[in-house]
Amino acid sequence: MNFRRTFLFSCAAAVGLSAVNAHAQDTLRVGTDATFPPMEFVENNVRTGFDIELVEALGKAMNKRIEWVDIDFKGLIPGLISKRFDMSVSAIYITDERKKVVDFSDSYYAGGLVAMVKDGNSAIKTLTDLNGKKVAVQVGTKSVGYLGTNHPLVQLVEVEKNQEMFNLVDIGRADAAVTGKPAAFQYVRTRGGMRVLDQQLTTEEYGMAIRKDTPELTRAVNAALAKLKADGTYAQIVKKWFSGMSK
Repeated sequence: MNFRRTFLFSCAAAVGLSAVNAHAQDTLRVGTDATFPPMEFVENNVRTGFDIELVEALGKAMNKRIEWVDIDFKGLIPGLISKRFDMSVSAIYITDERKKVVDFSDSYYAGGLVAMVKDGNSAIKTLTDLNGKKVAVQVGTKSVGYLGTNHPLVQLVEVEKNQEMFNLVDIGRADAAVTGKPAAFQYVRTRGGMRVLDQQLTTEEYGMAIRKDTPELTRAVNAALAKLKADGTYAQIVKKWFSGMSK
């Protein structure tokens, strides 16, 4: 009797383990900080944005269900390395520094850093006018290191969320904010009250961060991205989220 119970228990455990493994193989866990419109944000309690739609489309092309994991931007790379999720997608620039610890997919969109000031601010017209001024940046982003290295006279005001940067400029506690071009133009279009300086600080490429110990996933993501570009899906998503991006 005990043998029979042990045998049945072992069989049930094996079936359960197989189901868990199958679920893991069919699911792609993706970390994101959904506070950066139009790339990723929450609207009516639902994640949406360019990155969200693109990753969902990639999942379909790869026959994978996407499971989103919400995390602050500064935790995206550490969380990926510690295997909290399989991939990080949140308007992450491909940089040499990040490539030392993670791999990246092929670039999926070109962006860059821009500076924003309050509409009507005539004291800041060019990047050199930022010297000595308080500039809001999001902690963990390239804005912090870039300004520290290339514009050392700028007084950095680091905040946790992208929206906080805009708020500080709006209430006059910061003279400018430096952020990614898509988010800057999204804010100007939807909220107003601010303008983007003509001179762009950098030109950057966005990539999907993947652990170095899963090269097969990097290859699969790149293949799926190429497929979406070939069949027109990628172009449709770009048109939806970035039409009228330039001034």
